[in-house]
Amino acid sequence: MKHKLLLAIFSMILFISCSTEKVTIIVEDNPSTRVAFGVEKLKSALEEAKYTVSIKTANENNDALVITISENKTDSLAKEGYTIASENGLISIKGNDASGTLYGCIELVKQIKEEKKLPANFNITDQPEMVLRGACVGIQKPYYLPGRNVYEYPYTPETFPWFYDKALWIEYLDMLVENKMNSLYLWNGHPFASLVKLEDYPFAVEVDDETFKKNEDMFAFLTEEADKRGIWVIQMFYNIFVSKPFAEHYGIKTQDRSRPITPLISDYTRKSVAAFIEKYPNVGLLVCLGEAMDTYEDDVEWFTKTIIPGVQDGLAKLNTTIQPPIVVRAHDTDAKMVMDASLPLYKNLYTMHKYNGESLTTYEPRGSWSKIHTDLSSLGSVHISNVHILANLEPFRYGSPDFIQKCVQAMHKVHGANALHLYPQASYWDWPYTADKTEPRLKEMERDWIWYQAWGRYAWNVNRDRNDEIKYWTKQLDNMYGCGEGGKNILEAYEQSGEIAPKLLRKFGITEGNRQTLLLGMFLSQLVNPAKWKVYPGFHESCGPEGEMLIDYMNKEWNKQPHIGETPPQLISEAVAHGNAAVAAIDKAAPKVNKNKDEFNRLKNDMYCYQAFANFFSEKVKAAMLILQYTHSNKIADLENAIPHIEKSLEYYQQLVNLTKDAYLYANSMQTAQRRIPIGGDDAKNKTWEELLPHYQTELANFKKNVEFIKKNGNSDNQTFEVLKPVEVKIDNKEGVSYLIKKGEKVFSDKDFVIGDFSPELKNMKAIRFSQDKQAEHGTTLSFESQKPVSILVGYLNTERKEYAKAPTLETDASANQYGQGDVKIANALDIPGRGSINIHSYTFPAGKNTLNLGKGALMILGFIDANQKITPHNAGFGGEDASSKIDWLFY
Repeated sequence: MKHKLLLAIFSMILFISCSTEKVTIIVEDNPSTRVAFGVEKLKSALEEAKYTVSIKTANENNDALVITISENKTDSLAKEGYTIASENGLISIKGNDASGTLYGCIELVKQIKEEKKLPANFNITDQPEMVLRGACVGIQKPYYLPGRNVYEYPYTPETFPWFYDKALWIEYLDMLVENKMNSLYLWNGHPFASLVKLEDYPFAVEVDDETFKKNEDMFAFLTEEADKRGIWVIQMFYNIFVSKPFAEHYGIKTQDRSRPITPLISDYTRKSVAAFIEKYPNVGLLVCLGEAMDTYEDDVEWFTKTIIPGVQDGLAKLNTTIQPPIVVRAHDTDAKMVMDASLPLYKNLYTMHKYNGESLTTYEPRGSWSKIHTDLSSLGSVHISNVHILANLEPFRYGSPDFIQKCVQAMHKVHGANALHLYPQASYWDWPYTADKTEPRLKEMERDWIWYQAWGRYAWNVNRDRNDEIKYWTKQLDNMYGCGEGGKNILEAYEQSGEIAPKLLRKFGITEGNRQTLLLGMFLSQLVNPAKWKVYPGFHESCGPEGEMLIDYMNKEWNKQPHIGETPPQLISEAVAHGNAAVAAIDKAAPKVNKNKDEFNRLKNDMYCYQAFANFFSEKVKAAMLILQYTHSNKIADLENAIPHIEKSLEYYQQLVNLTKDAYLYANSMQTAQRRIPIGGDDAKNKTWEELLPHYQTELANFKKNVEFIKKNGNSDNQTFEVLKPVEVKIDNKEGVSYLIKKGEKVFSDKDFVIGDFSPELKNMKAIRFSQDKQAEHGTTLSFESQKPVSILVGYLNTERKEYAKAPTLETDASANQYGQGDVKIANALDIPGRGSINIHSYTFPAGKNTLNLGKGALMILGFIDANQKITPHNAGFGGEDASSKIDWLFY
C-alpha cells in the first residue's frame, strides 16, 4: 500500500510539472484579425496540451519556450505561404501575409494535437498550389416552396433555420480553415431580394423587416468570421431571375428562359447588384448566366450591360476603383465568348467550369468538356475547377484519397485549373444534414470529414508521395476509429469502393447530371436503348478514358471486331471485385475499432451497400448484353438466357433494400421532377431502394410476358399504341395554320420540308404550321384557352443544326420539366426527309387561359390532347437506325 501511495504522489507531481510548463507567444503590436485568430487557436491547443500560455509583444523575461509569430513578406514564397522553424525551445512562425501566418499557426496546432506536445526540431516551409480552395453551401431545399419554382428560396428562418445558427457557422468555418480552405460559396437563385432594399423598387423585397434585419446581422457575422479565417465569401446567383413580389407587381414570371432582356429587368438587376456591392464590398459574386437565359448572345449582353455596370455602380457609390473579383460560371454558356467581351470592361474576372459535370467519374478527363477548361485557363486569369453535385455518389460515404489526389492532378495537368470549388459529397439540397436515418440527424460536415480533408489537402499540395499518403491516411483513420493499423484496412475499403460509382456511370450512364441518381440503379431500357432517354451530349467522350458503350461493344463483338479501351464486361467485373475487396477490408478492420463505433458501423454498412449495388448492376448489364445479342442473332434463347440474370439482379437489389431501409431516409437529396433517371422523382417519390424494387420487379414480369409473346407469335418489331385523340382549344395565335398530319404535308410555311413516315398514333392529330425562320429568330409562343386540362405535343428535330430548337435538357435548364416536358414521350415519331427524325415531348396545362413560350429555334406543334390520355413512352422507329430501339417494347 505504501509503495502504491508513493507511486501515486510521484505521478501527480509529474503531471503537475508537465501541466505547468510555460510557453510565451510573441506577437507584433496590433496584429491583423487573421493573425490574432491564429494566435488564439494556437493558445487553445497549447492549453489543451497542458501548457500555461502567455501572449506578449516581446520576450522580456527570456522564457525558455517561446513562439514568435510575424508577417514577413518575401518573394520566395507564394501568397499564403509560411515557414515554421523550431530549435531548442524557440519556434518561429513567419507568414508571407496574414493568411500565411494564420496557416502557419494552424499547422503548428495540428502538430501539437497529434503529438500532445510542442514538436521539437520541427522545420517546414509550405505554400499552396491552388490560389482558391473553397467549398459551397446551397441555400436551397430538396423541394420547391409553395407557389415558387426551382432555385427560388428567400432567406428566412422558416425555410433555413440553420442559416441563423451562428454556432453551426463557426463549426463549418473552423472546418474550412483547418483544411486550409480560403473561400466559401453561397448558392441561391436570387439572393438580392433577401439582402438589399432598392429605392426604385421597394416592393421587390421578399422578406419582412424583422427577417431582413436578421439577414443583415447574419451576413455581417458570417463575413466577419470568415475574414478572421482568411475565407472569402462569394454569393452565387442565377440569371435572369427577379423576386416574386417584383414579378407579381409587373405581371411577369420570376424566371423565363425564353423571354428577351428588357429594360425593366435589366434596371432592376443592375440596381440590385449595385446595392449589394455597396453594402457588402468584401463579398464576391459568382454569376451563372445559364439556366434562365436563352442564347449565348443574351449571356454576353446581360453580363456586359447589366452585371458589370451594376458592380461598377456599386464601386462608384463607395468611391473606390478596387474591383472585387467576379466569377463567371461556364455552365450553359460560352464562357470564353463572355470573357472576350468582358475583359476590356472589367479586369478582375475569374472563370469556373464543372470538373466531371455533376458527378465524379474519372481522373482522366478528355473530350469537348476538357477543351472548355483549357480554353478558359489559357486566358491567364484564375480558372476554378468545380467538383459539382456528386449525383453518382449520393448518399453513401465516399472518401478515396487516391482517386481525389489523381483528380486534382488532372485539374492541373489536363485542365490548367489553379483553383478548387468543392460541393458537399452528398445531400447538397438538404445541407447541413446527411441522408442517414439517425436521431439526431448527422451533420454533413462531420460525417464527410475525409471528403473535405482530402480535397483540401491536395488542393494545397497535390504532389505528395503515395507511400507517405498511405501512412498519413492510416493515421487519420486510426485517430478517428482508434484502430491502430486497422486504419490501413479502412483506407483500403474507401479506395476500393471509391472506384465503383465512377466506373459504372461513365460507361453505362445516361448523364453525369443530377437528372440521374446512379445508386438507385437503371432500367434495362436505359442500358439497351439509351438514346430514348436522351444521353447528354459530350458525356461519354468527356467523363472517362477511351472505351466502348454497351451497344458499340455488342456490335463489335458480333462482328468480331477488335475492342478499344474500357469495355462493359471489364468494368462490371472490376466493379464486383472492388465491392468484394471493400467488404473484405472493412470486415478486417472491424475487430480493431475502439472509437466512434456507431459511425464505423454506418461506414461498414455503406461498404456492403456498394458491394450489393455492384453485384446488382453487373447482373443487369449481363442481361442487357444478351438482349442486345438477340438483335443480331434473332435467337429466342438469348432472351431466355437473360432472365436468370435479371432475377439474380433482383436478389442483389433486395439485399440493397434490406441494407438501406433502416439506414437512409433517401438516396437523392433533390426530390423534384428534375430527377428523371432511373425514374421520375416528382413529389419526392421514388427516392429509396424500397420504392424502386417494385418497378424492377414489374420490369422482369413485363420482359417474361413479352418473351412468351414472341415464342407464341413470332418476332415483333413494333407494338401498337392507342391512337391519340385531339381536343379542341381556342388558340389566340394568328400566325399558325392548322393541318392534319399526313405523308407529304409541309412542316414549315416558308420551307419545302415535308413529313415522310410517321407513327400511326399521330394520324388524327391537328398540327399547327409556323414559319421556320420566324421560329428560329423569335421563338414560338402559343396562347390558348381550354375547357379541361390539356397536353401540347411538341416535336423537336434530332439535329445539331442551329436553326432548330433544342429539346428540354435538365442538365442545362432546371425548369425543363416545369410542364412535364422533361422526358421524350415518343422517340422518332416521324421522319422529315433531308432534316431528320422528330422526338415528341408533351407540355401539360390546367383548364383555362394559358401561354406556352418556347425558346428560339424551329420546332413542330403537333396538336393538343386531353391531359389524362396516357402516352406510353416508346420509340416509334421512324428515322431511328439503331436496332436496340426496335426491342425497347420488350420491357413494357
